[in-house]
Amino acid sequence: MTAVLEIRNLHVSIDGKPILKGVNLTVRQGEVHALMGRNGSGKSTLAYALMGHPAYTVDEGQIIFDGQDLLEMEADARSRAGLFLAFQYPVAVPGVTLANFLRASINARRKEANPEDKGISIQEFRRLLMGKMQSLKVDPSFAGRYLNEGFSGGEKKRAEILQLATLEPKIAVLDETDSGLDIDALRVVADGINNLIGPNLGVLVITHYEQFLNYIKPQFVHVMYDGRVVEEGGFDLAEKIQAQGYDWVAEKYATA
Repeated sequence: MTAVLEIRNLHVSIDGKPILKGVNLTVRQGEVHALMGRNGSGKSTLAYALMGHPAYTVDEGQIIFDGQDLLEMEADARSRAGLFLAFQYPVAVPGVTLANFLRASINARRKEANPEDKGISIQEFRRLLMGKMQSLKVDPSFAGRYLNEGFSGGEKKRAEILQLATLEPKIAVLDETDSGLDIDALRVVADGINNLIGPNLGVLVITHYEQFLNYIKPQFVHVMYDGRVVEEGGFDLAEKIQAQGYDWVAEKYATA
């Protein structure tokens, strides 16, 4: 059965200030969506609200994922259910190696599916991780490094894509994964994402850098303005943004 993420009339505020003002969006497994918009339009707020960040208050609306009400679930439960968020600015976790973090995450998901599960063996996990690293062209030394500590911007984003590959979620939200990357790192990260896209993974790419979408071509494009999705279309909409920028969006919806 295909998993579906449904966002219905979502209103979200931070410290009493409305940010999202009625977002409607649906992403299915196997689909690639892009969410575009200027800085401050509400894109990252949507990402954090989806994962249950405590600073973001849902004032109205629903988030249904795979038939479950996400608003009734804690952030870790949302992850175990198959929702993944790649952060725009991944944080460092000193003392926890990337390998140990990933093994603990896998075991948490297995335990959720079967409380009697004893967890993935070290040998099985090593084979899994090395296979994923090889397919994504990630340096094997990453496994023994503390999570994101001392990582360059490109290394942090590649580590996020490695987590995505290893955890195999149903829907992945990539919050400005292209942010801060030079052109070479951008290509490497995009290649990694493209290797993972398929019938078992739905992707929502959040970006304001339309060039990134030349590497990851979405089937569906949505444009946010002032906390709402105001324009939707295919890849031609991203091409229009690339050619004309966002001024026409502001002019069209400033008084809407």
